[in-house]
Amino acid sequence: MADEKYHDIPAHCPITGEPLYVSELTSEKSGIVIRGKFQVPRAAGLDADQQKFLEVFLRARGVISTMEKELGISYPTVRARVDSLLHALNLEPYKNEKRDEHRAETKRQILQQLESGEITPQEAKQRLKRTGTE
Repeated sequence: MADEKYHDIPAHCPITGEPLYVSELTSEKSGIVIRGKFQVPRAAGLDADQQKFLEVFLRARGVISTMEKELGISYPTVRARVDSLLHALNLEPYKNEKRDEHRAETKRQILQQLESGEITPQEAKQRLKRTGTE
């Protein structure tokens, strides 16, 4: 049995398309069998190209320039594939909290200047638009 090739875990039923679950795990060496209702790992739903891309991403430690060289693709293509992976794994990217905090502080300062009469409503609008906080 040790020489047998294992099959990839299917994530969905080939008949209904519904999600599957793993119901039995077996140890080759001890022969122990564990039965239950186990989730199929998210990565099992990735196609072969997505799995290869994820492997390159991990081996490159997420350094996009390394991925560009390794895969022979451009920065926008790497980013698009990362976004595709996130979507396939049903994940949302982390927000950049420092950037968001900075934008919120900038907006607060502009509104304070407007309220105190230091700047006009038109100037406040232009500043908010420039900083992307409008």
